[in-house]
Amino acid sequence: MRKFIILVGIIVIGIAAYVAAQKNRHMPMTMVKTPDQSNALASVKLPATLSVEASIGKTAYQAKCSTCHGDNAAGKDGVAPPLVHYIYEPSHHGDEAFQRAASLGVRSHHWPFGDMPKIEGLTRADVATIIAYIRELQRFNGIN
Repeated sequence: MRKFIILVGIIVIGIAAYVAAQKNRHMPMTMVKTPDQSNALASVKLPATLSVEASIGKTAYQAKCSTCHGDNAAGKDGVAPPLVHYIYEPSHHGDEAFQRAASLGVRSHHWPFGDMPKIEGLTRADVATIIAYIRELQRFNGIN
């Protein structure tokens, strides 16, 4: 009987933790800054500060990715998808998926924009900083 009570207690705690995590995942975030995103596919809220790695990644992103994926990874209508989107959450598109997309290109599979070419002139370390930038934007926008 004692083992049964302990098991029920653990299950109740687990369910409560899961429900709390899901509730927090969809809570609206406070908007700090919203840039002009007139042709953007997503509305991306920006954190007031970024980590050092993400700041470096932002610079690399602007140089190599923003032409297609838009400012702040919000996507561009008719060009490329937003990277601040639940499709690109870490559990669905892990960091290595971003590494492979940059180094090898990627066949279109979620969006109707066509294939992404490989991106020349980026090292794995460069892409890692870009990923850090994208992940910080995602977390700030409730994508974990």
